[in-house]
Amino acid sequence: MLCAGDDSGMKLLIYSHFFRPSIGGVETVVELLANGLANLRTAEGAAVYEVTVVTNTSAHDDVLPPCFRIIRCPTKAELRELIRRSDLVHVAGVAIPPLREALRLKRPVVVEHHGFQAICPTGQLLQEPEDIPCPGHFMKGNHGKCLRCRKAGSRFAPMRLWMLTFFRRYLSKRVNANIVPTAWLGEQLELPRLRVIPHGLRREAAIVRIENNVPRIAFVGRLVTTKGVGLLLEAARILKIQNRRFEIRIIGTGPEREALEKRIKEWGLGGEVKLLGFVPEEEIAMRLADAAVVVVPSLGGEVFGMVVAESMLRGLPVIASDLGAFAEVLNNPAQTFRTGDVEALARQLIRVLDDSRLADRWGRQGRERAVETFTEERMIEGHDRVYREILESKTSKV
Repeated sequence: MLCAGDDSGMKLLIYSHFFRPSIGGVETVVELLANGLANLRTAEGAAVYEVTVVTNTSAHDDVLPPCFRIIRCPTKAELRELIRRSDLVHVAGVAIPPLREALRLKRPVVVEHHGFQAICPTGQLLQEPEDIPCPGHFMKGNHGKCLRCRKAGSRFAPMRLWMLTFFRRYLSKRVNANIVPTAWLGEQLELPRLRVIPHGLRREAAIVRIENNVPRIAFVGRLVTTKGVGLLLEAARILKIQNRRFEIRIIGTGPEREALEKRIKEWGLGGEVKLLGFVPEEEIAMRLADAAVVVVPSLGGEVFGMVVAESMLRGLPVIASDLGAFAEVLNNPAQTFRTGDVEALARQLIRVLDDSRLADRWGRQGRERAVETFTEERMIEGHDRVYREILESKTSKV
């Protein structure tokens, strides 16, 4: 990772509870943002930002030195001092400690919402243990529903999470800007000073797709209930009953793997479904080259859909549940199915597997939209614009 120079600029602190070597959408977005801002230069070549990333993710020896400083697992006193020395604080997610400290110290602060923590105690907008989409009980004042939403064994957690949601919402209303990656998320949050800045993606060429005698369906993501892998297996049962030839390749790891393996065996899907486990980021595109379609069947918890956007950028056709964020990113209702509806998912799969021209068209259209809309440059420019507006407003009031 090369830096454009080493001149100091505005002191920007980005706080992200999770960061590399942890793997996830938040980690990816924060690293792209930090690197892009650290490389911004004025016309004279001076650095616009001096970026520091603060995280609670434990120490890791980076192969290449980043263009920004990384502070891991700071004490409360260290975090306070880092915030005090910053010109502006960017908090990835509604993390209470840095937000509370930045507001107390009267530092300009923005929140980028990567979840539903300001409107849902679990942060997933999903009713548990049923694992069905939540209609927004917290914002509708149906707090009894929130307090009954829990995983098995979590007797006191719902009350604590419910109370913290009020506090997170209070803090979010006091910041200088609330940044969201989709307009749909902004509508759900109902917070002041909202700014929509779609996540950016690393540039990459479209995949040269390989045709197979047996159509391959791909899934990429963590093996957790909210990602809907179980729904995909149920759809596979329907396809098999209809004597259709297909393969499903599941890329990713997670706590649900053992349960999925058991289900695959019980349902006799061993010949059709392959769990590939963890695949390095640099190898994913190669593993997807022979995919007829990428399926993103999430049940909830999605504010953008990195897998959706990345698949679009690669020129791959996508079928996704009709969650608001996915619908906005895809911008094509024909590529969605009703969330949690296994028969609707099966029908969509049959439709695209039977019509290669339709799949090709979706792939081309998705690629065009991703190249135009979800660029790293637009993400960096959007954040830079918000930061400048905040700091200029502060200066004008002095």
